[in-house]
Amino acid sequence: MDILHNLAFGFEHALTWQNLMFCAIGCTVGTLVGLLPGLGPLATISLLLPLTYSIPTGGALIMLAGIYYGAQYGDSVSAITMKIPHASSIVACIDGYQMTLKGKTGLALFTAGISSFIGGTVAIIVLSTLAPVLGEVAFLFGPADYCALMLVGFVCVSFVTTGSLLNGLAMCLIGVLMGQIGTDVNSGTQRFTFDFTFLSDGVGLVSVALGCFGIAEITKNLDEKNERTPFNGKIDLMPTWPEFKRIIPSALRGSVIGSFLGILPGGGPVIAQFAAYAVDKKFSKYRDEIGQGAIEGVAGQAAADEAAARTSFIPLMSIGIPENAVMALMMAAFIIKGIQPGPSMIKEHGDLFWGLVASMWVGNVFLVTLNVPLVRYWLSVFKIPYSVLFPSILFFCCIGTYSVNNNLDDVFVTSAFGLIGYMFMRLNLDAAPLMLGFILGPMLEENFRRAMLLSRGSFMGFVNRPISGTLLALIGLFVVWQIRTFVLKARKNRLERAQPAF
Repeated sequence: MDILHNLAFGFEHALTWQNLMFCAIGCTVGTLVGLLPGLGPLATISLLLPLTYSIPTGGALIMLAGIYYGAQYGDSVSAITMKIPHASSIVACIDGYQMTLKGKTGLALFTAGISSFIGGTVAIIVLSTLAPVLGEVAFLFGPADYCALMLVGFVCVSFVTTGSLLNGLAMCLIGVLMGQIGTDVNSGTQRFTFDFTFLSDGVGLVSVALGCFGIAEITKNLDEKNERTPFNGKIDLMPTWPEFKRIIPSALRGSVIGSFLGILPGGGPVIAQFAAYAVDKKFSKYRDEIGQGAIEGVAGQAAADEAAARTSFIPLMSIGIPENAVMALMMAAFIIKGIQPGPSMIKEHGDLFWGLVASMWVGNVFLVTLNVPLVRYWLSVFKIPYSVLFPSILFFCCIGTYSVNNNLDDVFVTSAFGLIGYMFMRLNLDAAPLMLGFILGPMLEENFRRAMLLSRGSFMGFVNRPISGTLLALIGLFVVWQIRTFVLKARKNRLERAQPAF
């Protein structure tokens, strides 16, 4: 009953005309930020942070939060229609863009919208009921546990790749190596920079994603010399009942996965999308279709993306630890308003905490309105002939890349990865495992070094800890099971070839 009372108290603050206006502004701006290739909530919140001085405390926090989770809603649109992703919609390029090529753009966007609503709702329930308890879960994870968790992420390669497993592992390794470019945090030594100063800070995730997916896809379309648009004719949004029944299980699975990974520092939407996709590819009844334009490939990642964005507020507001760069900016917004996020926030500023939680569900309703019924208007620009559209897409890609660091060199790096991504396409190599390795590689190295320092060079620290030991045991069982599957499949193929043909 206390939870219902607290939510009623939160809605009392969230449903004021002033806070409703700021929530709508945040959701709309976030959706637009998600639609534009390359731009993201980090840059937008950075630009708007000074405005919080002149905005009431509750309205400012509600607006900035709306920009963050609103961008998770909108970023699927460019990924599905043009194969130009943001960091949190990389996986949407796999099945979402395949659905677009099959003339199911409307269905893919409806699936992403309704799945995001489900993911956001589940995450809000988790946030409102378990925030004080789940915030302490992050304290249980040490460097060895995070290292084991990253290794579990690498196991997802066999599920994320749409080609052969060997090619997927090779691409993942290339991504890990690319993640090592830059300055070593511990020693300050530059690695793999080839004396280029602009590589001293490493290669940006936006540059790799836009290059390997967006620019590479544009180059491929131009190379085919076919006049095309992302979709043609009428946009059918509503799925049939059998299709709708396929959305719900994947969305619920993604919601649970995203809600959990959103709590952990280093997790969040980027990791959650890969985990949800891997689980769907393993447990879905239609797993054989995933990778070829299946609804599950869009539903699971969209729900996980949105759920992780909401639950990432738990460690910030419960223990005062931001889990990613966007949450660090949100923490700055709290501090600007004289509020210190942490264990005492719920007691001392209950109106802000519960008002922010309640506004997230209000924002969920706003976002469904923006992304489902109005999707035809959002996409009207993409009915322009491709020969006219692609220069604009390239322009926004360049603007988005440049806006991250205000550095022209990033545009050249993105162009280089566009060429590399095009070569991968011509060689039938999937870029999704590369992105997985690029994201997890630096995190794995950082936590591995910390774990080895704490254990004084002993690998037993990974086995002795309950969490890391359990995760490593699960990885071992999966590897054994995978080897057994390959052996049985090879034996079956050999027997089929040995049988005489009649």
